[in-house]
Amino acid sequence: MTLQSGRTGIVKSSVLALSCAVVAFLASPGRALNSLSINVQGARDDLTDALTAASLLKQAEREGTTDSQSLFAAARADYARLLGALYAEGYYSGVIRIRIDGQEAANIAPLDAPRTISTIKVTVKPGPRFTFGKARMKPYAKGTKLPPAYGDTKPAYSTAIVEAAEAGVEGWRNVGHAKAQVSGQKIVADHRSATLSSEILLSPGPRVRFGDLNVTGNERMRLERIRKIAGFPTGEVFDPSEMETVAKRLRRTGVFRSVALTEAETLGPGDTLDVDLALAEEALRRFGFGIEASTSDGMNLSGYWLHRNLLGGAERLRVDAAIDRIGAQDTDLGYSLGVRIDRPATPVTDATAFIEARAERTEVVDQTVDSLKLSFGLTRVLSDRLTAEAGIAYIHSTAKDAAGSTDFDLFALPLSLTWDDRDNPTDARKGYYLDLDATPFLGLNTTGSGGQIKADARAYRSLGGSGRVVLAGRFQLGTVVGPDLADTPPDFLFFSGGGGSVRGQPFQSLGVPVMKSPTLTIQSGGMSFVGFSGEIRAGITEKIGAVAFYDAGFVSDEGLWGGTGEWHSGAGLGLRYDTGIGPIRLDVGLPVSGGTGDGVQIYVGIGQAF
Repeated sequence: MTLQSGRTGIVKSSVLALSCAVVAFLASPGRALNSLSINVQGARDDLTDALTAASLLKQAEREGTTDSQSLFAAARADYARLLGALYAEGYYSGVIRIRIDGQEAANIAPLDAPRTISTIKVTVKPGPRFTFGKARMKPYAKGTKLPPAYGDTKPAYSTAIVEAAEAGVEGWRNVGHAKAQVSGQKIVADHRSATLSSEILLSPGPRVRFGDLNVTGNERMRLERIRKIAGFPTGEVFDPSEMETVAKRLRRTGVFRSVALTEAETLGPGDTLDVDLALAEEALRRFGFGIEASTSDGMNLSGYWLHRNLLGGAERLRVDAAIDRIGAQDTDLGYSLGVRIDRPATPVTDATAFIEARAERTEVVDQTVDSLKLSFGLTRVLSDRLTAEAGIAYIHSTAKDAAGSTDFDLFALPLSLTWDDRDNPTDARKGYYLDLDATPFLGLNTTGSGGQIKADARAYRSLGGSGRVVLAGRFQLGTVVGPDLADTPPDFLFFSGGGGSVRGQPFQSLGVPVMKSPTLTIQSGGMSFVGFSGEIRAGITEKIGAVAFYDAGFVSDEGLWGGTGEWHSGAGLGLRYDTGIGPIRLDVGLPVSGGTGDGVQIYVGIGQAF
C-alpha cells in the first residue's frame, strides 16, 4: 500500500504541474506576429517614408517586439501618429485603417486586447494634398520673418502653420514683448477644393523691460563679479538676444560648468521681467599636455596648469611650459616658460585685462636666442566672431652665434584683430579665419625701431551633401619695416619650413644669409615672408580620414617683400584619426622645390595642420 500511495502522489503532482503550465501559457502574452505591412495608396515615396518613420508599429518591428499587448498599444497609438504625419505633409482628408487579424484595431476595446496577433495590415488613403487658400496672421510685429512655406497657394503643411506661429511670437519678443503668445487660430479645410484657410491670432502683451537678475548656484564666485561679467541690462527694453549674450559672457570665463537663464513666469511692477540665473561651477584647477614630433624638428613637449578662479572674481592663472626639438637634427633644445593672469570684465564688461611674463630659448639654425618678455594688455570681444587685442610689452633678447652675442631691447605695442567664422576651430569643415597683427616697436640702445605686420587667412569648404571631402586653404604673410636686418630683434624675423609653414622641408630651413665677417656667413631670419598651403581632406570612415597637401614659402632680406628672396615648397599625404576633441595628425612630406632640404619629413600632432 505504501508503494501504491506513492504512485498516486506522483500522478497528482504531475497533473498539478501540467495544469499550472497550461494556465501560465494561456495567461502569457502572445508572441506569434507573422507579418506587418503598411500600404499607402497612390502616394509618393516621400510620403510613404514619412508615414513609415512615424509608425510605432514599424518601430516595434525594427526592435523585434512581438508580444501582443505592446503591438496592440502601438496599433491604437498609430492612428494619431499617422494622422499627424499626413497633416504635416498637407493631407487633410486621409483615411487610416489598421487591421489586427482582420479586425479594425479602433473597434477592439482596450480590455479585450487579443492574446495573440498574427497579422497587422495598415492601409492609408491620403487623398489630395491641400494648399493654402489663405495664410494669415495678425497682428504682425515689425520685422517679423514668416517661413516661406506659409503663404497663399503653397502646400498646406501643418508644420508651416506651427513655424509661422512661432515666428510671429518671436517677432513680438524681438521688439520687447516678452510675454507674446498665440491667443487663437482659425483653420478651415475645404475638402471640395482641397484648400486650407489658416488665420493665426497673436496676443503681444505689454512692452517689457528687464528687471532683476536673481543668481543661484555660485559657490566661490563673488556675486558682484558675476553681475559685472554678465552685464545684465536691467532697465533696458527686453531683447532675447541679450539673454544669450549674458550666457555667453559667463561661459567664456571657463569658471562655470553650466549656465541657465530662465524668464520669470509673471511680470513685475512697471511691466518688468526678472530673470533667474542658475550656475554650476567647474573644478578650480585643470592641467593638460601635448606632444608633436617630426623627423627634422624632433619632438616638442608642452604642458600647462590652470586655476580658473584665483581670487573669486574669475581671475584665470595659467602656467605653461614647453621643451622643443628633442632629438632634432643639428640643433640644441629650446624651452619656453610662461605665466599669465586674465581678469574678465576689466575695465568694462566685454573686455579682459591680462598680465604675462615669458622666458624662452629658441634655437634658430645658426643662432641661439634667449628672450624675456613682460606684457600687459586688453582683449575685447566685439562680436561672436570678432576679437581685438592691444597691449604694451618690454622685450629683451640675446642672440648668440659663431661671431659672438648681440643684445636687443625694445618696447612694443602689439595690436591684433581676429575674425573666426569656422564651424569647428580644431577640425573646420566650413567657414573662414583671419588674424591681422601689427606691432610697432621702439628700440633701445642699438636696437632698431619700426614695426612688424602679419596676416594669417584660412578658408574651408565642404564638397557634397555629406561633407566628407573638405578643401582647406591658408595664406600667410609678414614683413618688418623700419630697421635694417642687423638691427632687427630676432623675434621679429621670419623663417620658412616645418609643420607651421612648409611641410616636407626641414624646420626653419629657409632664411637669408648674413655675412658676419669675410670668413663667416650665418643663416638669419628674413625681413619678409609669404606662405601658401592647400589641403584636400577626405573621410574614409567615421573616424579615419586622409589628407593630400601642398605648401610653399618665400623669405626675403628686405621689408615689404623686396630685396633678394627665395621660394621653396613641399607636398605629401597624411592620415587623421578623430578623437572627438580633435584629430590626431600624421603627415608625411617631401620637398618639391628649393634647395633647403631633401628626404622624407614626418609630422605627428593633435589637431589639423591649420
